Parts: sequence; C-alpha cells; structure tokens
Amino acid sequence: MYHLVIVDDEEKILDGISELFPWNNIGFEVVARFTDADSALSYVEEEPVDVVMTDISMPVMNGISLTKELKRFPHIKIVLFSSYKDYEYMRAGIQYGISDYLLKPIRYEELVACFEKIRMNLDETNKVMDNRPKTYYNEIIQRVDNYLQNNYQKASLEGAAEIVGLSPNYLSKIYKEKSGSGFLEKLNKIRMEKASELLLDPNYKSYEIAFYVGYDNPKNFSRAFKTYYNVSPMDFRNGIRKENR
Repeated sequence: MYHLVIVDDEEKILDGISELFPWNNIGFEVVARFTDADSALSYVEEEPVDVVMTDISMPVMNGISLTKELKRFPHIKIVLFSSYKDYEYMRAGIQYGISDYLLKPIRYEELVACFEKIRMNLDETNKVMDNRPKTYYNEIIQRVDNYLQNNYQKASLEGAAEIVGLSPNYLSKIYKEKSGSGFLEKLNKIRMEKASELLLDPNYKSYEIAFYVGYDNPKNFSRAFKTYYNVSPMDFRNGIRKENR
C-alpha cells in the first residue's frame, strides 16, 4: 500500500475524503490526516509518505505554500483540491510539480482516475507489480450483473450506474475493462438466451417473446436474434441451429 496524507481545514470534508472513499481497493492507505498544513509538514518530515492530497485555502500555511515546502521530498506526489478554478493556483501548482488539481465537490470518478494514474506512476517508479485488490471492482461487476439478470426487459446503463453510484460513462469503461464485455453486449446476451428458452415453448408467440425480453418492435427482435444465433426465431423454434455461442 502507498502511504497517503490528506489535509483540509474543514473536518467534514476531511472525514468524507478519508473515510468514505475505498482507498485500500486502489492501493492506498490513509496514514494520517490533518486540519492544518504545518502539522502535515511535520509528519512528512518524520514518516514515510508517498502522496499528499491537500486543500489550497487554509489559514496560516495554505496548500500552495505546503506544496512549495514539499519540493524537498521529490518522491512525494501532490494533489491539490479547491473550490475555485483559479488559474494562478493551478499555475503555481504546476510550477511546483503537482500531479493533479481537483475541484470541489470532488467527483468520485475523477478521484479514482487521478489516483489510478498516480498508482501507475508510483508502480513504474518503484518497478513493482500491480497488486491492487480486485474486491471493489468485482463487487461492482456483480451488482451490475445482478441488475441485468433481474431487469433485462427495461435495463439501461443509466439505471445500472445509479445503483452502483457511478457515472454512466465511467461505469461503461470499467465494466468493459474488468468483465471483458461491454454493458450492452452483456444485456443482449441475457436477452437472447432468455428468448431462446422461451422459443422452445410453443405456447409463446414470437412477438410475445420480443416484448417479454425488452423489444418494443418484433422486427428489431428478429433481426437481433438472427444476428446473435445466425438463424431466425422461427427457424430456431423449428430446430435449426447454427449458433456459435
């Protein structure tokens, strides 16, 4: 685990960033948290630290001043965050070699992307294998898969994203990366497999099956089924199989 120190003079924000984000799942441990920059600097001078994440607007010593002091420790990665998109702050941060600049309120996916990038950089620098725990991502994939299995008639990327608390774009990205298939690809697979089961029951008409598995237009269903199984629904029902699934 890489050692992370977080600094913010607002305790509520400090608590939220420190405790609500699954740092361990992406390879970081919050080893210390401070409401003032002086205490954070004293800690860094005595203890091993890999990353410092600090607010800019703080009394006595602000985040920019802390960043300047941290130049004495070139191995430490620095992330600044602020409520203001201030060009002078960003310019000063870049001058002192920060890794990223985030705006409050910090979006979950932006924080993930920021620290994934830092983790990769640290791994490369230290020439270590990426042993990041997979539990966090596995849980997301499992929850999305459960959602698809139980709601395939009306399932949507937006609906799945709401359940797991991520943006649709970010969920689409990590689902593809971690599961090996796209969200719509998995949804289509579930629908087609369910349709093939129902086609074996002569009590169901083809258009009824189309509506049951989530298609408003039976022609679109027939087209999708033929693309997936290489035969039409009618031929499938009659025992013709050309599937390569």
